[in-house]
Amino acid sequence: MSLAVTSMVALAFLIPLALTVREIARDRALTTAERQASALGPVLVVTEDPAALERAVASTAAGAAGRMTVHMPDGGLVPREGHGDFSARPEQLAEAGRRGRAYNARVNGGYALLQPVSLDAGRTAVVEVFLPDEDLSRGVWQAWLVMTTVAAALVAGSVAVADRLGARMIRSTRRLAEAAGAFGEGELSVRIEPDGPPELIEAGLAFNAMADHVVQLLAAEREMAADLSHRLRTPLAALRLNAEALGDGPVADQTREAVDRIEHEVDQIIRTVRRPTGRGSCDAAKVLRDRVSFWSVLAEDEGRSCELIGADGPAELPLPGTELAAAVDALLGNIFRHTAEGTGFAVTLHQGQGVTGILVADAGPGITDPDAALKRGSSGGGSTGLGLDIARRAAESTGGYLRIHRSVLGGAQVQMWFRTKWLPPARRSRRLVRRRHSRT
Repeated sequence: MSLAVTSMVALAFLIPLALTVREIARDRALTTAERQASALGPVLVVTEDPAALERAVASTAAGAAGRMTVHMPDGGLVPREGHGDFSARPEQLAEAGRRGRAYNARVNGGYALLQPVSLDAGRTAVVEVFLPDEDLSRGVWQAWLVMTTVAAALVAGSVAVADRLGARMIRSTRRLAEAAGAFGEGELSVRIEPDGPPELIEAGLAFNAMADHVVQLLAAEREMAADLSHRLRTPLAALRLNAEALGDGPVADQTREAVDRIEHEVDQIIRTVRRPTGRGSCDAAKVLRDRVSFWSVLAEDEGRSCELIGADGPAELPLPGTELAAAVDALLGNIFRHTAEGTGFAVTLHQGQGVTGILVADAGPGITDPDAALKRGSSGGGSTGLGLDIARRAAESTGGYLRIHRSVLGGAQVQMWFRTKWLPPARRSRRLVRRRHSRT
């Protein structure tokens, strides 16, 4: 932009100035020639002697260079030789006499300045000074070269200054974008030192204030979650005492096992909320193998087919393993709760460039209105929608999304797509918008 603007400004001044320089050079040459021609006027009035006139012509610069000729009224020429092929035509001489003043006529190789001089008895002599084309443009090309060099230097200087100013602003903007990306990746301790233009300084201060506020909110939320989890220990203790009092038997064993699992989950919640804030990462393939193996036992009891696809190799995911396991458990739990026994399901792990997808498909009746289910967070059929909401939040925490489609098994297919590579906010939003539009 700086190059375009300064170039336009330079051209706006350079072109008129170049034309002015050319006109000045032309006017200077014509004025010099007219002054030399006028110098012969007094001589012609005093004498018409050819020898005297030749001496007078030779005393001028044009005459010494052989570029001055005096056309006498009787048709004679002074000097008699050296006129070349640049002499004015008779009609041009007549036109100069008719005008009674200096007249410029085009001749071979340049211009002829024709200066009429009135003699006695109404006679008129014409002094001709030849001006070659190079005299009319003498020094013009050198002046144009100097002006062009100066204009180019000014343009280059302005572009260099604009580049330094722009680089300073870009560095500040890039640092702010990198800090925002790191904050989004879970590095909640990241802060920036605001610099650059006033607007970017204000944006940096606002970012730091926002980051502090988010950290405070998360800390308060974690404390509240931990407090609620601790409150569960009292009823759990009473429940365990009651379970121990049941004695022996399958029902008592199952009850005690359920109590153990609840206590384990409560402990896990407390450890999670007490853990320092951070996103973490996990091997999605390993998590899927563990969770599918866990649910396959119940699936075998209910006569359901269970398949895990694409989880042979490692699949790094920027999400804690506990959060991914919770999302997968929520989706698989929905299958067991809302489909009949014997309904099969499949879990597929798909790895792409910068994105990883986990597809949970079943052979059940499917979800009648997927869009409404995503809006209200429930799949219908009396579901609270907690499973879909857990899965959606896990996907969106990495910059991904959740989608519901018809599976090849005939039922519903819930797709969790996770971003495995951070993108700048503008690029990320545009890609997500395009992807969302393509699926509507």
